[in-house]
Amino acid sequence: MLDTQTKELVKATAPVLQEHGVALTRHFYARMFEHNPELREIFNQGHQRSGAQQQALAMAVAAYAANIENPGVLMPVLERIAAKHVSLGIRKEHYAIVGKHLLASIGEVLGEAATPALIAAWAAAYGQLADILIGMEQAIYDEAAQREGGWTGWRTFRVQRKQAESEEIRSFELRPADGGLVPHYRPGQYVSVRVVIPELGYRQPRQYSLSGAPGQGHLRISVKREAAGVNNPAGMVSNHLHEHILEGDVIEVAPPAGDFFLHEDRQTPVVLLSAGVGITPMMAMLEHLHDTAPTRAVRFVHAARHAGVQAFAERFHALVAGFEDGRAWVAHEEAHSADTPALCNELGRLDVSRLAEQGLLPANADYYLCGPKGFMATQLNALRGLGVPADRIHAEAFGTGGVAS
Repeated sequence: MLDTQTKELVKATAPVLQEHGVALTRHFYARMFEHNPELREIFNQGHQRSGAQQQALAMAVAAYAANIENPGVLMPVLERIAAKHVSLGIRKEHYAIVGKHLLASIGEVLGEAATPALIAAWAAAYGQLADILIGMEQAIYDEAAQREGGWTGWRTFRVQRKQAESEEIRSFELRPADGGLVPHYRPGQYVSVRVVIPELGYRQPRQYSLSGAPGQGHLRISVKREAAGVNNPAGMVSNHLHEHILEGDVIEVAPPAGDFFLHEDRQTPVVLLSAGVGITPMMAMLEHLHDTAPTRAVRFVHAARHAGVQAFAERFHALVAGFEDGRAWVAHEEAHSADTPALCNELGRLDVSRLAEQGLLPANADYYLCGPKGFMATQLNALRGLGVPADRIHAEAFGTGGVAS
């Protein structure tokens, strides 16, 4: 337990971290990679280049400092971090390395303000946080290893099938190269995959949602090819998978993880609400519901830029038709030559409130949301405005701190 003085010293740095946190975390990552270059294989170098990783860590450190008196407030965040760490193969021994460079960075960035007492306080606080995460992560590792067909760390899988789902998305059906079993997972969870990136000269991991139902004897991921944007570089791993990984090739895969998944203990109606590549975990949920609960009311609501980038259209319409009370609703922002009335319900941005007004959404439903951050924020606000209880809204955002593509 931290004493009162330690808590006060750490809490007093929260405003400084909010203002200068990114400078601190940028310095920290540069320092750590210089002294421990082997850790480059664990961290997403695309997010390092864009600055997203530094921003995410700065926000996390500031939040921890602000809540040092009651870190339990952050437990949902810590649970998500622990799952992400396990998916990347982070182990107990890594925490000592990270702690050494984090404390050194605090001293080097804050200068005279980083008194010995402050450094000691942060060392104690970091030790407390590390112990919490190490315990949570070990429990996840143990559970993954004990599951039938389970494993920990990285396991080699072979690409059994590679299939185009749209202009931007390719599916990869993966089977264990050792011929072993695939563990059961919860629809909505993700796996990490790891491949060598030639231009870097080392391996890089990425997280991708599982896009197929469990119990099929294989894992399926569906990867959007991330093109370069104004502020973002092209996706190194997604482009490598699209361009260079072929059927028969092998990649490394970590066990399924994540706290976004279908609640199978409920019989409530289900609304699967997604945009873009956020459709991937929804396909796993839809396929599983189709196989196990065809009497449950299901709405599959999806938004895409246009029909050319729309993935799984025929597949999810066919699945929805197999429910006693199922319906799909699709909105495309732009017209496209591939549009058909059977596959697209409206042009323009998706408006959940309007769907509710038209009576298309069942009462007392559980809502599952996945997509870009802007889409997520809009839909969350709309659902709250409709009076949907917080415990009926389950959300996963792609990106740093969520599932990376």
